Amino acid sequence: MRIGLFGGTFNPIHLGHLKTIGEVRDAFSLDQVVLIPAAIPPHKPARDMAGTEDRMAMVRLAAAGRQGLAACDVEIQREGVSYSIDTVDHFQRTQAPETELFFIVGVDAFLEIDTWKAHDKLLERLPFIVMTRPDAGRLDLDGQHEALGVFLHDRLSGGYRYDPARKAFVHNRKQPLYVLEVTPVDISSTRIRDRIRKGRPISDLVPGSVHDYIHQRGLYQ
Repeated sequence: MRIGLFGGTFNPIHLGHLKTIGEVRDAFSLDQVVLIPAAIPPHKPARDMAGTEDRMAMVRLAAAGRQGLAACDVEIQREGVSYSIDTVDHFQRTQAPETELFFIVGVDAFLEIDTWKAHDKLLERLPFIVMTRPDAGRLDLDGQHEALGVFLHDRLSGGYRYDPARKAFVHNRKQPLYVLEVTPVDISSTRIRDRIRKGRPISDLVPGSVHDYIHQRGLYQ
């Protein structure tokens, strides 16, 4: 069993998340991608944040009926600030020993990993899948790849080297960091919330069930 762990605020979850997740699942032959909403994200302000129950409900609705997709409330049940190392500990304790776990993260978030709790331990625990895309920030794909290599060498460990055959940065004592280019999607949770405040439609940005839930609950007004 190969499982990808994909955390986020999902405020709200949208079609861009689902498309990207599908590309990662296919590229790495994952049996399942688990969506894990954060209770209190350590690196994002709580402004304009829907409640944990609402965000969890929307993630469950988005995952329902989609093959290879599941929702998990482990961080919400734990309450307090959500730390990735605690979530990885949970999955490594509860999954069968032969399960292969992967941590899925965007390149922008990964370039802040040196500020994460126990990041050294996290990099030893499981492989990462770092997603790059042509429209990520101000860097093109080559620039993102170069920035990632410099960051690894200068901020984490000089032992990382890039293996082009594996499309991964490898290290003698740490798990590999796979790099995957994903298709850019012009959708963001910020844009969705802004549209809702302006009374504009969002039906082309979120799954139908999530659209209905947002309007039934009056979220982001």
